[in-house]
Amino acid sequence: MSSTPTPEDIVRTEKAQLDFSRDMSYGDYLHLDQVLSAQHPLSPDHNEMLFIIQHQTSELWMKLMLHELRAAIGCVANDELAPAFKMLARVSRIMEQLVHAWDVLATMTPPEYSAIRPYLGNSSGFQSWQYRCIEFSLGNKNAAMLKPHSHRPERLAEVDAAWRAPSLYDEALRLLARRGLPVPATYVERDWTQPYVESAEVEQAWLAVYRDPQRHWDLYQLGEELTDLEDAFRLWRFRHLTTVERVIGFKRGTGGTSGVGYLRKMLDVVLFPEIWKLRTDL
Repeated sequence: MSSTPTPEDIVRTEKAQLDFSRDMSYGDYLHLDQVLSAQHPLSPDHNEMLFIIQHQTSELWMKLMLHELRAAIGCVANDELAPAFKMLARVSRIMEQLVHAWDVLATMTPPEYSAIRPYLGNSSGFQSWQYRCIEFSLGNKNAAMLKPHSHRPERLAEVDAAWRAPSLYDEALRLLARRGLPVPATYVERDWTQPYVESAEVEQAWLAVYRDPQRHWDLYQLGEELTDLEDAFRLWRFRHLTTVERVIGFKRGTGGTSGVGYLRKMLDVVLFPEIWKLRTDL
């Protein structure tokens, strides 16, 4: 027959449960000492901490985005659409998270940013190698975008690999072709480093899917996952543009771009053109 624990027994048990000296703790698992000591403001201004953490957390989300996006591309290439759908949905949700992150940076006013700008040198989000890999993986190929990473050979190699590889949309079209849909041979095998060129024939292949979704249900779902993804990506780009315009106006970017002008130009880029055009032609 067990005895009722005394208050002293309870205290000893609680102390044992709270002793993490011999086991891996929360901070150990997440390497929080390293993560939380990675913020090093260069200016005396209070608001620089916001600027640093905004961009560091964005890079962490982009790391997860690339992890999911690369896996999804591999799944589509291997006709494994069920896990690809989950991964692509997660990428879209990450982009939504990044859209809302701009709300926090938008609390920085123009005078506050002007106080830290001289300390930034030529550093700019334009130089984010992870963002460039995301763009290349989504099909926005541009050889000129390799140059900002040429000073870091190991990072250049990763960006170059994304530039040379088939994009998510390239693999989607190759999948349509394997399923017997009329995708031109020049879209099944081509120079993947070249920008994607819209095709009436590719649109006809997607139209065949959308006109008979019951017959092509998983391809139809793939088309909608791609639509969700580009929708979220457009919102992310737009919110970036409006935040930059709100904080710095039409000043040139610290990395040498035209700032708002460059971001507005990027809004015109369409990643999966036939999937958007078919909505008019259905």
